[in-house]
Amino acid sequence: MLLVSANVNGIRAAVRRGGIEWLEAAAPDVVTLQEVRADDDQLRAALAGTTFEGWHVAHAPGEAKGRAGVAVLSRHEPVEVRTVLSEEFADSGRWVESDVPVGDVVVTVASAYVHTGEARTPRQEEKQRFLRAVGDRLGEWSAQGRHAVLTGDLNIAHTVDDLKNWKGNQGKSGFLPEEQAHLDGWVDTHGFVDVHRVLHGAGPGPYTWWSWRGKAFDNDSGWRIDYQIASEPLARRAVRAEVGRAASYAERWSDHAPVVVEYAF
Repeated sequence: MLLVSANVNGIRAAVRRGGIEWLEAAAPDVVTLQEVRADDDQLRAALAGTTFEGWHVAHAPGEAKGRAGVAVLSRHEPVEVRTVLSEEFADSGRWVESDVPVGDVVVTVASAYVHTGEARTPRQEEKQRFLRAVGDRLGEWSAQGRHAVLTGDLNIAHTVDDLKNWKGNQGKSGFLPEEQAHLDGWVDTHGFVDVHRVLHGAGPGPYTWWSWRGKAFDNDSGWRIDYQIASEPLARRAVRAEVGRAASYAERWSDHAPVVVEYAF
């Protein structure tokens, strides 16, 4: 199973910039999207005439028009789809999970778009509540022994290896110890594995997000905030991981780069 996770920064904008062609060329079996920023009809229209037109789409649009939105696209029809992580975030467009059959195994694939947050504000408190809800779901998956993977834009750089300018971002949302503690707990308590980091090895980088402004991309002054975090049974099957970083600034189709992982079944 080749799984590609991508924050598209708006699916319609990504189509115009060549994002769908990139995803088609990657030849995935499952694609997870974040920041879709479209309703169901608009997403289907964006996929029309592409490889993904006939695929199964699990989509959780954001309640606020033009904001958030997550999706899971799969070649094979999912056994079940769930879009509610918790009642508080039921219509936020930040969570969808799809039980995708892969041979004789069912893999639970989640696409998440975590809040950006802002230190010492209600926005940050909301982000913390969302992260706690994610941890609860991962705990359920672990207890059930699922082949499962959390993908998406978590808006957290886990360690200094995941952020170029980590010294200058201390105390800021995205690099707060209380945010990083959630990822620590998912790994240490629930047995999940950051498969991209494990397969790549120590950093710094590779990064997955760079500002559109200035020379951040050219200088590789980025953040690794996009992940594939797999349950232990699925992580054992991860054999290859890479970041689909554009060759040049002009070839970027999002401010994020896709995270690609191959799982051997």
